[in-house]
Amino acid sequence: MKKFKLKKRRLNRSLGGDICINIFLLVFGCFMALPMVYAICTSFKPADELWVYPPRFFVSNPTLKNFKDLFNILDASTVPFSRYICNTVFVSVVGTGGHVILSSMCAYALCKFKFHGRQVIFNLVVLSLMFNTTVTAIPNYIIMSKLGMIDTLWSLVIPAFGSSLGLYLMKQFMEQMVPDAILEAARIDGAGEFKIFFSIVMRLVIPAWLTLIIFSFQGLWNLADTNFIYREDLKPLNYALNQILSGGVTRVGASSAATVLMMIVPIIMFLLSQSQIVETLATSGMKD
Repeated sequence: MKKFKLKKRRLNRSLGGDICINIFLLVFGCFMALPMVYAICTSFKPADELWVYPPRFFVSNPTLKNFKDLFNILDASTVPFSRYICNTVFVSVVGTGGHVILSSMCAYALCKFKFHGRQVIFNLVVLSLMFNTTVTAIPNYIIMSKLGMIDTLWSLVIPAFGSSLGLYLMKQFMEQMVPDAILEAARIDGAGEFKIFFSIVMRLVIPAWLTLIIFSFQGLWNLADTNFIYREDLKPLNYALNQILSGGVTRVGASSAATVLMMIVPIIMFLLSQSQIVETLATSGMKD
């Protein structure tokens, strides 16, 4: 009987392979960063460089005049600039916090409790991921109108609570990172479900809810939808900046500065928690 010699499987890539992959990622990373770098450079360009032909990618004579023009335009508005900021901060913080708590509670119930129709509910949640927010605009307006929340900030906050993406991420992550044995041990020790949820489950899924905070906060921070709000003093910050963008060619520099200001907060939040986002997205689709 012939004996076949099995080749030992190499588990790690060679040094050359690692170098090639890193170079590949570096090149594409720089390519993906080009729009952000161009926006930053444009915000510091004087008027003569904004209209030079052929256009230049980098700025030659940086200036802060665009930012000064932006704040002068906002100061001349009938609504103070601080009011727009407060509206956006309120909607972003409250909407994100409520979305994280509600999604986590629903995911905990779907993941760790056995009841009829559990899989059907989750399938409906996954199916809802296919629909664009435009599809649900009319139902949301009808609901907010029935609740008497039109022309209030709550008309922007309440719909943010029910995003199905958060429920999907939290459920998939809990299935992998929250063992049933720990929950049973806590119940034997006399802990209630709320105690188990906030003291055990939420601590085990920190990467997931940090990722959810990034996604939810970024969406609400960039929110410019005013279908539910008609009062000028309740409009979000992105709406005010979009009005500057529609000012024509004379406000190109100010609009570039506004774009950079809107980018700062989401970028900082992403950089602080990017490792958690990668871990969550890598785990959310895994099955035992």
